[in-house]
Amino acid sequence: MDAGGTFALLTTAASIGVVHTLLGPDHYLPFVALGRARSWPLSRTLALTAWCGVGHVAGSIALGALGVAFGWALSGLVAVEELRGRLAGWLLLAFGLAYLAWGVRRGLRERPHRHAHAHGDGTVHAHGHDHLGEHAHPHDAAQAWGDGPLRRWLGPWTVFVVFVLGPCEPLIPVLMYPAAGGDWGSVAAVAAIFATATISTMLVLVGAASLGLARLSAAPLERWSHAAAGAALAACGLAVTLGL
Repeated sequence: MDAGGTFALLTTAASIGVVHTLLGPDHYLPFVALGRARSWPLSRTLALTAWCGVGHVAGSIALGALGVAFGWALSGLVAVEELRGRLAGWLLLAFGLAYLAWGVRRGLRERPHRHAHAHGDGTVHAHGHDHLGEHAHPHDAAQAWGDGPLRRWLGPWTVFVVFVLGPCEPLIPVLMYPAAGGDWGSVAAVAAIFATATISTMLVLVGAASLGLARLSAAPLERWSHAAAGAALAACGLAVTLGL
């Protein structure tokens, strides 16, 4: 492939990486929602985003490499990518609905309420409070998946698995084109450029959205943050499942 053709191919790979990320809210909304609900520092949110982005791109690159190695037809690879997409969508939808249900339960449990206190002189008074930010008793933590170590790990690992399964359909044709001519240098360059464009765009979008949300004061709605995160995850899963 001549220099002009290589430049056009790499430009196409970069453009597809940016556009397919921008058009897919599932590439950034889950990280923004989880980071906000769990009060993560931006560095942790971006680290999870980068890690999932690597898994997301690596899955499709590995599939493309297998297709090249075994001589699979492009249509067959696309069909596998579509199957992976449906599986990832259903998994994200299921996790989002479960997280939404737990978030609603938590929000209801943490609603503001009042307690009455009686003093020795016969004075009785009441004060209102909620349990946001208070410690969890050991037995409470053991009873709810969201209050212990499982809460800290289940969400990130579920999202990571979803992203590994999630397809990059636009990458396959661009990857197969130079492979058909045995131009392995261009194949590697396409994979690297596409991965860099996709992950960079994810990081920019997640960072910008997270910083924007951090400026908003939503204290009265804070107890519903987990429910909102679950709803966002479920919506992304539904969109992927429906092919939107």
